[in-house]
Amino acid sequence: MRKLNLLHLILLLTVSTAFLVLGNTFYTSYQTQRALLIEQTLEANHAYASKLATNIEGFIVSAQQQLAFAAQDVLLTDRSAQPLDRIVERLIKQTDSFNSVVIADAAGTIVAASETAKNLLNIKPRSEGSLQALEERKPLISKPFQAVGTDNRTLIFITHPVFDAQENYLGFVGGSIYLQEKSVLYALLGEHFHNQGSTVYAVNQDARLIYHPDTFRVGELVDDSDIVNQVLAKQAGSEHAVNTRGVAVLAGYAYVPSAGWGVVTQRTLKATLAGMDKQMLAVAQYSFPFFILILLVVWLVSRWIAKPLWQLAHSAEDLDQPGVDKIIAKVPVWYFEASQLKRAMLRGLAGVNKKIGRLNLESITDPLTGLMNRRGMQAVLDEWQEQQQAFSVVTGDIDHFKRINDEFGHAVGDEVLKYLAKHMLESSRADDLVCRTGGEEFIILLPKTDVSIAYKAAKRLGENISKQDHPAIGRPITLSFGVASWPCGSQSIADVLKSADLALYAAKQAGRNQVHSGQKCLQIQGTEVVQQQCADL
Repeated sequence: MRKLNLLHLILLLTVSTAFLVLGNTFYTSYQTQRALLIEQTLEANHAYASKLATNIEGFIVSAQQQLAFAAQDVLLTDRSAQPLDRIVERLIKQTDSFNSVVIADAAGTIVAASETAKNLLNIKPRSEGSLQALEERKPLISKPFQAVGTDNRTLIFITHPVFDAQENYLGFVGGSIYLQEKSVLYALLGEHFHNQGSTVYAVNQDARLIYHPDTFRVGELVDDSDIVNQVLAKQAGSEHAVNTRGVAVLAGYAYVPSAGWGVVTQRTLKATLAGMDKQMLAVAQYSFPFFILILLVVWLVSRWIAKPLWQLAHSAEDLDQPGVDKIIAKVPVWYFEASQLKRAMLRGLAGVNKKIGRLNLESITDPLTGLMNRRGMQAVLDEWQEQQQAFSVVTGDIDHFKRINDEFGHAVGDEVLKYLAKHMLESSRADDLVCRTGGEEFIILLPKTDVSIAYKAAKRLGENISKQDHPAIGRPITLSFGVASWPCGSQSIADVLKSADLALYAAKQAGRNQVHSGQKCLQIQGTEVVQQQCADL
């Protein structure tokens, strides 16, 4: 596995820190701006709802005053059609407060009506508003209802009773406001300072819509809305909520005391935050060139810091090469840590060279075959482990070597060992390490080689030797091999060597003259190769 160098570590740390800081800045900026937009929208909607509620309150008071004056005018007439028609006409044209106006007598019969309600003349309407006015005989604002004879329009009916000087009830004067058509109320509620994504609606005491931009919803019951419930509880304020359609909204609400209505101004959260993405993108576009410049500066500074250590590290890989001390001495160092490391390497290299000069080559060499012995092999394995050098190991053993010693003597047995060592060396690559670890046992270490290639090498060596008669005994000798490789899962090098030994033992038990693997069992029967999967030996 390739390791990170100092330059990569510095860059990784710096870039990660920069990204984290930049990400945190963007996140904080986004959340702050989002909270500010939400707060501003809530305040604006509350203020606008309060303004609308105040205006509607003024409109209702004005409308009731107009009807009260008209009721006084009715007393001054002789109750004939002409003066009553003038009163109705004045109410319709004076302020456009009503869509239609009627005057009813004490029995509820319409005795005068505007053009939009002429069809009601001389009849007794049975609408909710008329019946309520006749029953209660006081200034009223009706609930929304659909009146027969007005094309089933949804309307509210504002009435004022007419009493004479003796408090005798003479009837009422009433004005209708069609909730689905243009009116003063419609004009008050129909315009919003934030048209996109914004909605204004009004509800009466029963939580029914008396105004909504979607006229088909007028009259709809919305009592499952928390906002509506709060405003009808005579509260005013703002709230981040979800409307009856499941959409997140920012709502402001206010109460209209004289009518018992509630006015709600709301804007969807999506519409409120719509511009934020573009703003954040603009910030990113302005920040990106500066961020790239910072990365470039960091990269240059990182190279400047890492270069001496990089040169020393690469020199350390060639400590066994001649002249490496001169190369290390030429490495420029400009800060304390690199200077100390360079000095320590030069001192250590001088000491190592002295120790190497005193090493006894015989201590790591087998005197009979000239191959490396177990001590030398272990030194190489320790070095490979430190360097994480992958390798395969082939453990070999001469089949029936004891018979050769018994039949021909130990001198011939020694010749057989030297003969085999010579063939092993000739069959190996320059980087391979051939060792005699004791008696008739041999080990070949193959660096940077996987187990399949090691198996083929062992197979080839065994076949070559088994095809030739040994000159001292007049017949071929055969070999059994065990093969394993490192790294292999969680096995240590000692475990891998043991796996190769166990594979060799398995080859012996299976009839000798075979190659077995500690990770995958492989058999040779003459010229036939049999491969079978098996568990790790």
